[in-house]
Amino acid sequence: MDLPSLAVILQAALSPNPDERKAAEHSLNQFQYTPQHLVRLLQIIVDGNCDLAVRQVASIHFKNFIAKNWSPHDPHEQSKILPSDKDMVRQNILVFVAQVPTLLRVQLGECLKTIIHADYPEQWPSLLQWVKHNLQNQQVYGALFVLRILSRKYEFKSDEERTPVHLIVEETFPHLLNIFSGLVQFVNPSLEVADLIKLICKIFWSSIYLEIPKQLLDPNVFNAWMVLFLSILERPVPEEGQPVDPELRKSWGWWKVKKWTVHILNRLYTRLVDLKPQNPGNRTFAQMFQKNYAGKVLECHLNLLNVIRIGGYLPDRVTNLILQYLSNSVSKTSMYNQLQPRLDIVLFEIIFPLMCFNDNDQKLWDEDPHEYVRKGYDIIEDLYSPRTAAMDFVSELVRKRGKENLQKFVMFIVEIFKRYDEASVEYKPYRQKDGALLAIGALCDKLKQTEPYKSELERMLVQHVFPEFSSPVGHLRAKAAWVAGQYAHIKFADPNNFRKALHSVVAGMRDPELPVRVDSVFALRSFVEACKDLSEIRPILAQLLDEFFKLMNEVENEDLVFTLETIVDKFGEEMAPYALGLCQNLAAAFWKCMNTAEADDEVDDPGALAAVGCLRAISTILESVSRLPDLFVRVEPTLLPIMHRMLTTDGQEVFEEVLEIVSYMTFFSPAISLEMWSLWPLMIEALADWAIDFFPNILVPLDNYISRGTAHFLTCKEPDYQKSLWNMISSIMGDKNLEDGDIEPAPKLIEVVFQHCRGKVDQWVEPYLMITIERLRRTEKPYLKCLLMLVIADALYYNASLTLSILQKIGVAAEIFSLWFEMLQQKKKSGAPAHFRRVNDKKVCCLGLTSLLPLPVGQLPVEALGRVFRATLDLLVAYKEQVAEAAQEEEEAEREDEAEDDDDDMDGVQTDDEDDDGCDKEMGVDAEDGDEADSTLQKLAAQVKAFRSADDSDDSDDDYSDDELQSPIDDVDPFIFFVENIQVLQVSDPPRFQNLTQTLDFHYQALANGVAEHAGQRRKEIEKEKMEKASASAVAAS
Repeated sequence: MDLPSLAVILQAALSPNPDERKAAEHSLNQFQYTPQHLVRLLQIIVDGNCDLAVRQVASIHFKNFIAKNWSPHDPHEQSKILPSDKDMVRQNILVFVAQVPTLLRVQLGECLKTIIHADYPEQWPSLLQWVKHNLQNQQVYGALFVLRILSRKYEFKSDEERTPVHLIVEETFPHLLNIFSGLVQFVNPSLEVADLIKLICKIFWSSIYLEIPKQLLDPNVFNAWMVLFLSILERPVPEEGQPVDPELRKSWGWWKVKKWTVHILNRLYTRLVDLKPQNPGNRTFAQMFQKNYAGKVLECHLNLLNVIRIGGYLPDRVTNLILQYLSNSVSKTSMYNQLQPRLDIVLFEIIFPLMCFNDNDQKLWDEDPHEYVRKGYDIIEDLYSPRTAAMDFVSELVRKRGKENLQKFVMFIVEIFKRYDEASVEYKPYRQKDGALLAIGALCDKLKQTEPYKSELERMLVQHVFPEFSSPVGHLRAKAAWVAGQYAHIKFADPNNFRKALHSVVAGMRDPELPVRVDSVFALRSFVEACKDLSEIRPILAQLLDEFFKLMNEVENEDLVFTLETIVDKFGEEMAPYALGLCQNLAAAFWKCMNTAEADDEVDDPGALAAVGCLRAISTILESVSRLPDLFVRVEPTLLPIMHRMLTTDGQEVFEEVLEIVSYMTFFSPAISLEMWSLWPLMIEALADWAIDFFPNILVPLDNYISRGTAHFLTCKEPDYQKSLWNMISSIMGDKNLEDGDIEPAPKLIEVVFQHCRGKVDQWVEPYLMITIERLRRTEKPYLKCLLMLVIADALYYNASLTLSILQKIGVAAEIFSLWFEMLQQKKKSGAPAHFRRVNDKKVCCLGLTSLLPLPVGQLPVEALGRVFRATLDLLVAYKEQVAEAAQEEEEAEREDEAEDDDDDMDGVQTDDEDDDGCDKEMGVDAEDGDEADSTLQKLAAQVKAFRSADDSDDSDDDYSDDELQSPIDDVDPFIFFVENIQVLQVSDPPRFQNLTQTLDFHYQALANGVAEHAGQRRKEIEKEKMEKASASAVAAS
C-alpha cells in the first residue's frame, strides 16, 4: 500500500461513523504484515505536512504493532517483520524522535524502549556510537532522550546482566558531564534547559540505582558530578513562569529537576553509607562521601525545608525525600551533631506543622470524602506524603535518639493538649490537636514500653483522646478513633475505660462523616482483637455487621475486610446465624469491586485489592462454620457464580483465593453437588493452559472430588472424569520442560485414585505405572523420587498381583525394586533416613511391600520374598519408633501449651517457629527438613497450606505434613496388616512360609516376633478406641 492510500485509511480510522472506523481498522490489520508497512507508518508519523490527528493514529498503530511483533515471545517463532524493515526503522526513528511533537514522541519513545530492550547490544551495536556522536553536536536532546531509555534498560539489572552499563557510562558520561556543566552555568535558564538537566538526572539515576559504576568511583570524576548536583540543590527555583495551579506547579520542569537531584543524593547516601559496603574500595569511597558530601547535602536540605517554615512553596515529593534523608541521618553521629543545633526548629516548626490537619485536607474532606479516605489508606500515597515522612522522622528520632528527644517532644505535645483544653470553643486549635493526636499514635510502640509514659497512657487516653469522640470537628472524631485503635491492646486498669472506648468506636460507625465511619471500622478491628470478654461485643454483633456492610457499599478498601475477618475469627461458630448473610453481602461487594477494577484497569486499583479481601473473608467465614455442613448447602448458590467465573482467565488475580473457597466447599459440604462438579473441567482447563503455578492449590479440591465423590468420579461418563484426570496427569508428568517441583502434585493425585478407588480402576493401573516410571528415570529431586516410588507402593497395595505382573511385563521389576531398596537404605550425614522421612511415607511403603508377601512363588521368587520380608520388618520398626516419638512430642507440646496458658496472655497460641520445631521432632527429621504441623481439628486448613511447593534445596525437599491427605489407609494398621498377610501366606503355602522363617537370622526373627506381639497390642487398643467412641456417641445421643 502506498503512502497516500495508507493516509486515507488512517484518516478513516478517525471517522465518527463506526462502520467506517471498523473498515479502516480491518484494512490496517489486513496490510500490517506486508513489507514496508511499518516504514510507511513511520514516514507518516514524521511528516510535518500531514494532519496531526492522522499522525497520532499512525503512531499508536506503529507502537502497538512493534510491541506485539518486534520480538516474538517464542524464540523459535519467525519474526513477522522483515530484517530490512527493522533496519530502516532503527535508522530513522533515532533521527526523528526529537523532532516530532511531544504527543508523538511519547509513542515513539515506547517503540524505542521495545526495540532497545530486544536488540541492544546484539542486533543494534551502533546505537551507543550514535548516542555518543549526537551528544557532541546539535542533536543533544534526541541523544539524551535515547540514552535515558537505554540506561533504564539496566536500572534493575545486576551482576553479569549489568555488564553493558560499564561501556555506556564510559562512552557517554564524560560528554554528559560537559553538557551538564554548561547547562548549570546559564544565568537565566529557560524551561528547555530544565528538560535537558532532568534527562541527565534520570540517566544518572538509572546508572547508579543498584550499583555505583566504577568510573564514578574516581574521586575527581565523582566530585565534578557532585559539584553540579549541589549547585542545582542550592540554587533557588526560578520564580518566573511557575504555574499557579498546584498540580501543574509540582510537575513544572524546574521543580522536577529539584526532585530528581534530591532523589539522586538520597540514593547515593543510602547506597554508599547505609548499606555499609563490604568491598574495601567501596568502603573507602563511602567514607569519602560521608566526610565530603553528606553534611553539605544535609545543610542544603535544611535550607530547603526552611522555605516551608516561612510559608514558601516546596512540592510534597521533594519535602518527603528531604525528610527521608533526615531520618537516615539521625543514627549517624556526625550527621546528628550537625542537625542538633537546628533540631528544635525542624521538629517543632517544620515537622509538627506537617503532621497537622491543613487547608488541603479540609478541602478534600468537604469536597470528596471518598478520595480523602482513599489517600489516607493508600500505601503508594504514603511513599510520597510529607506527613508520613514527618511521622517516620519523629519515630526514628525517638527510637535512635530518644534519651534527649522523647521527653522534649512529649512535653511539646502535652503543652498543645493543655492549650487546647484551656481555649474557648471558638479559639480551640483543632488542627494542632489533630497533629498532636497523630504524633501520639505514631509514637505508640515507644510510649507503650517506656516509663513513665507507659503507666500514664490510660489517663492520657481518657483525658485527651476519648473526649474527641464527641468533638464538633469531624477530623478530630476520626483521629480519636484511630488513636484509640492504636492503644486498644494496652492493659486498662479500669475496664470501663476500655468499654467506653469500644462503644465510642462502634458509635463512630454511624457518624454522618464518611472518614469518621471508616476510621472507626479500622479501630474496631484492634478492639475486637484485644477484647477478652466477647460479651461486650456479642449483644451488638448484628448491628456491627449491618453498619459494616453499609460502609462496604460506600467504600472499596481491603482494610475494611480485615476487620470483618477479625470479627469472624474471634466469634468462630457463633457467626453461624450470620454466615449466609455475610457471604451474600461479601459476594455482592466482590462483584462491585471487580466491576470497578475492570473499569479502572489499574494494577494497584483499590477495588481489585478489596475484591481479594472479600474472597479471603468468605474463606474465613467458611472455616469458622466448618462443623455445620448444612450451611454450605445454603451458601453454595451465592458462591457458585464467583467460582465459575473466577476459575477462568478472568480470575487470574484472585485464582488462589477462589481455589481455597472451592476447597472448603468440596470438603465441608455434606456431599459434592453436580453444580460443584461442573467446576472440575474449569480447573483442568486452567491447569493445561496457564495455571501450572497453582497446581498445588488445584490439587486440594481435586483430591476432595475423588475422595468425597468417589462414586460419581467412577461412574460419570459425560464428562469422563477419570479420562480427564489421566489426560492432565500424563500431560504434566510427560512434559520435559517442567521442573521436578512443578509436577509434585501429580503423583499425589495418582495416590488418591489408587487409595480411594481400590479394586475399581484396574484399567488405569498400567498407564499410571508407565508414566510414573518414565518420569522416575529422569527425576533428580529426591522428594519427587519419593512421591513417584510411593505411587508404585500404592499400586501394590491396590492390587499386588496386577501391579507386579505389569512391572514384569514391561521389564522393569528388578530395576524398580533395586532402586526402592536402595532408597530405603540411604542415610543423611546425621544418620536420619534420606528418603521416606514422613510417617505416612513409611506406612505406604509398608503396605505396598506387605501386599507382596502372599503372592505365589511364580510371581515372587523365594529370594525376593526374603528381601521384601526383611525390608518390611525394618520399615515397621522405624515406623513404630517415629510414631512413638511423635506421641511423646505431642504430649510435651501440650504440657508447654498449658504452661503458657498459665504464664501469659497468648491463649495457648504457638508461634510459627514453635509449630515448625514441634513438627520437625514429630517427623523424626532435622529442623532443616521443614515439615509442616499436623492440624487434626482443621484438616482442610492444613491441607490447603500443605501443598505449597517445596524449597529447591534437597534438605527441605519434603516440606509436607503427614496429615496432608485423608485416606482410607488412615484406618489400616500396618502391623495388623502385616500379620494378616503372613497368616495368608502360612495357610496358602506352608512350605514357603516355613522356608522363609527358617532362613531368617536371629535379628530378623526377633523383629518378626516383636511385630507380631505389637500387632496383638494394636488390636486391643483399636477395639478399646471403638468401644469408647461408641459409648461417647450413645451418651451424646441421649
